[in-house]
Parts: sequence; structure tokens; C-alpha cells
Amino acid sequence: METVKIKNISSLEKHFASEKIEGVKEYNRATALRGERFTYQIAYTTDDMRGDVKKALYFKVASPLADNITVSRVEAVPVRMPMYRIDLDDDYYMSREPGLYPDLLVPVTESSQVYLFKDELSVLRVDVEVPEDAAAGVYPIDVVLKDGDGAEVGSTHFELEVIAAALPEQRFKVTQWFHSDCLATYYRVGIFSEEHWRIIENFIRTAVKNGINMILTPVLTPALDTAVGGERPTVQLVDIYKNGGVYSFGFEKLGRWVKMCLSLGVKCFEIAHLFTQWGAEHAPKVMATVDGEYKRIFGWDTDAAGDEYREFLSAFLPALKAELDRLGVLRICVFHLSDEPGLAKLEKYLRARSVVAELLKDCTIMDADSDFEFYETGAFDTPIVSSDHLGKFLDAGVEDLWTYYCCCQYNKVSNRLVAMPQARNRIIGAQFYKFRIKGFLQWGYNFYYTQHSVEPVNPYQCTDAGYFVPAGDAFSVYPAPDGTAYETLHLAAFTEALFDLRAMELLESLAGRDEVMKILEDGIDPITFSEYPHSDEYILKTREKINLKIKELVSGK
Repeated sequence: METVKIKNISSLEKHFASEKIEGVKEYNRATALRGERFTYQIAYTTDDMRGDVKKALYFKVASPLADNITVSRVEAVPVRMPMYRIDLDDDYYMSREPGLYPDLLVPVTESSQVYLFKDELSVLRVDVEVPEDAAAGVYPIDVVLKDGDGAEVGSTHFELEVIAAALPEQRFKVTQWFHSDCLATYYRVGIFSEEHWRIIENFIRTAVKNGINMILTPVLTPALDTAVGGERPTVQLVDIYKNGGVYSFGFEKLGRWVKMCLSLGVKCFEIAHLFTQWGAEHAPKVMATVDGEYKRIFGWDTDAAGDEYREFLSAFLPALKAELDRLGVLRICVFHLSDEPGLAKLEKYLRARSVVAELLKDCTIMDADSDFEFYETGAFDTPIVSSDHLGKFLDAGVEDLWTYYCCCQYNKVSNRLVAMPQARNRIIGAQFYKFRIKGFLQWGYNFYYTQHSVEPVNPYQCTDAGYFVPAGDAFSVYPAPDGTAYETLHLAAFTEALFDLRAMELLESLAGRDEVMKILEDGIDPITFSEYPHSDEYILKTREKINLKIKELVSGK
């Protein structure tokens, strides 16, 4: 059998298939907390292939934690747009060139084939779900690669020390916008058919597993990424009736949605935007049965603050709030009016807000907008500010800040773009902690359309939403053939950032905030959202320092 080169590497390592294993840093021991999903990787290759262009291999995991371990193949995806083609004083990318980038995680079992290629670096990702009741101590994890005859061709040994302290519950709110219509379109199933519900549940389950605890809830079809005059498939959860000029509502689908989400661990609900994106000038698409005829009653031709839409909202919002209250979730709901309205549309946004001000006076209104002048008007309760515009808000001492990033946050700041290193993605956990950020929003959990939702894309072939945004921005999961969601490296790094944040919060509860900040900024310049260490080593060592300090404190040493 060919000679296989193999080594354990950290979860932050991300390499092109053409890279040599000799240049990849080995990583054989770490610590983790109870209730954490700890991850490392196994890289392997050969330069001694004889005969075939590839060999099928199998793996075997031996560990006291084996029942809590899952393995995935790291696969490359086509990246046509790694970044915008602009001059940029930022070299913290894997590459700026199109190509095949590692990102997709395909779950494998011990009966699955994994492959060995000559002079190509292959990677397996090992996830360890550390039990809440795991005994403290060092756990060996041995992984053996075997050929088709069962002969061992390579092996690794990893040691994971579990510390006798559990991560606290995640308090930090995270949403990545959930696009129900994209799932129906991709899988070619009827909207809110039983199969669609099954798929939705699978995708929300994966979202929650990765720390996404707030779900965009389409009481009306979301007015997001829609061409002016166009429309997205109807995913309206509330049935609307108008008979003899009087509105009434059916909440059966909304009730099912809420109960499903709660059963999966969702902690907060975002009520989809009540007005169109980028300025709140019009009503979203609203479908209703009017005197027995099902039709669109509001949309791009509707003035957001006009009498007809105002009349509808005056009936709809009290009924919706009453139902959410009956379901026991009104207190954990936030309402959106218009995404990124912009200062130029402030007057129109305030006009739209006046329509619902009294109706939503006891509710939280949140929208993404990064202009400090816009915020100063009091236009919304809680600002959601892009990560590259937080400076003025932080300097002004604005409390309870949320932040977001999207395609435009490509210079200096953390982001999840596929062409970025994993450490650039994961550093945001430390930034959340230092600046006391309360929540995070990203627009694309599963957006599988082109810009403005004009047509669908196959995300395995098109990772940029039709050359709209850099790869990694439009979605963080891939649609698996069985209706589940495949995770990605860029989602996984962000999830690890959330685990880091919770570990920092645990240490703060034991030793105070100053102790955490001392570890975070030990020997480095103060962290900002645009200035931070550009290294895997910093993140790995800092997290180890946090864990070991927790160990010291809980063990009484």
C-alpha cells in the first residue's frame, strides 16, 4: 500500500488541496469545557500513489468519547468571486484568486469511503460533543485509516482534556436570515407541504446547533432581496381573509412554526419586515382571500403609509400580537420595519414607523442601519450596526449594541467569506466580548437565489448568488440530498467564536472581567473590530489560557 502521510491539525487550518502536508502545523492536544463542541482535523496525503489516481479508504475511531464524535469530509467548492475586484489594503485572505476552496463539510461514517489522492491534501474534520456530565480528565481519541482490505495505512492520536466546568447557556442572540422559499425552490416541494415542513425543521435544527437562536419568522413573505416590481414565492405564515371589508386571520401555520422552533431550542423570533427593504417606501407582498378570491392585496404598488395599508396593519398587528402572546412568545419577539433604510430615506422610514408606533409601542423594533445620524433620531429602539461602522456608536457609549456583517465588510474586519482564514472568522468572539455586543445578524443562512431573487441557483455550482456577493456571504449551509443541511467551514468557525464567547463569560463569572481582558490582550495591542492578531496561534493559545484559568479556579488550586 502507498505510504500515507497523516497528522492532526487544528480546526483553524484551512488549506488548498495543492498544499504540502509538511507545511501544516501539527496539533495533538487541547482542552475543552463540558457542553462544548470541540473540533480538530486530520490531514493526510501521499506522494507514493501507484496505479490508480485515487484510493478508497475507511476510518475507525477509538475513544471513550466515541459515541459523541462525528466526522466529516472537508470538500472544496468552486469560488468564482472570492472578493470584490477592487484595490484593497488587506492581505488577510487565503487568496484573492478564483479557484476551488475548502468549505463544504460532508458527514461520513465508518462505513463511508474517504479518499486518498496523490499529491493532494485531504482533510477530515472531527467534532466532539463533550457531554455535560463528562468526568474531568484526559480522553484519548485514536483515528485509524484503513484500506479496502482492512489493513491500517495511517493513524493519529489526539488527547482532549475535559475541564470540570460547563459552558453557561448562550445568552448572546444570533440570527442568520432563514429563507423558507429557497428550500421549497431548491427541493422542488410545495410550500408548507409536509415535506417542506420536514426540510424547514432539519435546517432550523442545524441552525440552533450552531448557535443561531433567533429565527426570521415570515408572518408575511419577507420583503428582502427582491427586485422592485418583482416578488418572491409566498411563504406567508398567516392566512388573511377580507370579507365585506372586514379582516380576519388564521394562525394555524404560525402556531406550528412557533412550536417547532421552540422544540428545537429557538430563543427568539424575528417578525419579518413590515415594509420594503432599503427605505420602507412600500408594503411587502401580502396575499389574502378577499370575498372568496385568493389574490395579492399589497405590494410594490402600495404606499407604505397609505390609508389601505394602515387599515390592514391596524387589524393585523393587534391580532398577531394576541396570537404570539397566546403562544407564549410575544415577549421574545422583535419586529422589523425595513432593512438598511439609509439616511437618505429617513423621512420615509419615520413615516412608516408612525403607522405602527402605537400598535407596537410595547414591542422592540430593530433594524440594520449603520448611520449614527439615523440612530440619533430615535428611529429604532436597538441599532444593528455593521462591524466597520461601530466606532461612533461605541464612542458615544450606546448600550445594547448589535452588529452585523455582509458582503460589504471585506476590509480589515472579521467576516466569514470562504476566501478568508478561519482565524479571521473566529476572532469575532473576542470582539463581541470586549465591546459587550448583545447580538449579531447576518442576512444569509440559506439564500439560494441570484441577486434580487430573480432566479434560483445551485449552491454547489454557484457560491456567489449569481456573481452578486463573495462566496460565503449568501449562505452558510448547503442543501443535502436528504433534506438536511450540510455545514461549512465558515459556519463552523463562527460557531467556535460563540463557544469562545461563552468560555469568556464563564471565566468572568469566576474571576471578573479584568481577568478575561488581561488574557485577551496579553502582549498585544488593544483589540478593535479592525485591528487584531492575524494568527491561528493567538486564538488557540488564548482559548487554552482561558480554559486553564477556569480549571485552576474550579479545582481550587
